[in-house]
Amino acid sequence: MSSLALAVRDSSTMLRRNLLHARRYPSLTLNLLLTPIMLLLLFVYVFGDTMSAGIGGGPDRSRYIAYLVPGLLLMTIGSTVIGTAVSVSTDMTEGIIARFRTMAIHRGSVLVGHVVGSVLQSVLSVVLVGAVAVAIGFRSTDAGVLEWLAALGLLVLFATALTWIAVGMGLVSPNAEAASNNAMPLILLPLLSSAFVPVDAMPGWLQPIAEYQPFTPAIETLRGLLLGTGIGHNGWLAVAWCLGLAVLGYFWSTSKFNRDPR
Repeated sequence: MSSLALAVRDSSTMLRRNLLHARRYPSLTLNLLLTPIMLLLLFVYVFGDTMSAGIGGGPDRSRYIAYLVPGLLLMTIGSTVIGTAVSVSTDMTEGIIARFRTMAIHRGSVLVGHVVGSVLQSVLSVVLVGAVAVAIGFRSTDAGVLEWLAALGLLVLFATALTWIAVGMGLVSPNAEAASNNAMPLILLPLLSSAFVPVDAMPGWLQPIAEYQPFTPAIETLRGLLLGTGIGHNGWLAVAWCLGLAVLGYFWSTSKFNRDPR
């Protein structure tokens, strides 16, 4: 069997292991998933009319649902991958990695299993939050098949990038609690983006932070694909952020994993 075939086989085994863990212990994923769902319901039913008027649409809750949902979908990914940081840190501190190192398995398969499993969980979480959004009134009448495929591709690419960053955070954390705390920016950054209000409606000192972080161009690109609004330069910025974060997270994670004696 070739080295590539061995790597694929071992990565598939590690992926199955992580998916079984997620199925047997779903509480972490569900708790993280509740955050974007609760924010969706809160901003739609409590602040919806006011927020809609604030973005220039009058007291029209359905208009604000359309504005809000793309940002919440990306926030869902940020919430979900926190579980990956916790899972990686748990593996590193409970001794299972030391046992894996003594076995005849492909060295990178452990990380690949975590990453692929996290991306699959992120996509499933996005589908669940999207279903809640549709149930309360979200509609995407301007998106065709190509737009939906592009939106799905962006979500998968964004999930991959954040997952590699989360894996690195899990590897450098001394325990699961620290990993959860270290990964909190992945939830906080969407709150400082255009997810809830336009960037130009924010205080002047906050606008550069909101505009030049990874979530805002991805949110605006997703809005453009699903709602037919202008994408402008946000499309290539979103892809550049995703590729840059994925490469950074990959080299950070693999170098730390290969050096770590645990």
